[in-house]
Amino acid sequence: MQTEPTTEDKSKDVFFEKLAKLSEEMVARHGKDFSMGALVLAARWIAENRVGQLKTN
Repeated sequence: MQTEPTTEDKSKDVFFEKLAKLSEEMVARHGKDFSMGALVLAARWIAENRVGQLKTN
């Protein structure tokens, strides 16, 4: 039995599409190693509740 995607499911799909596009762009410009490292670092920051703490000029 197939169910309709929820609003949350649709929202998550949009973010996965954005993440996929960003990942493809990073790989094209800087290669797989950089891209994987950047995504792992982002995941680590999320796990450590450090998101939004980056200081910019």
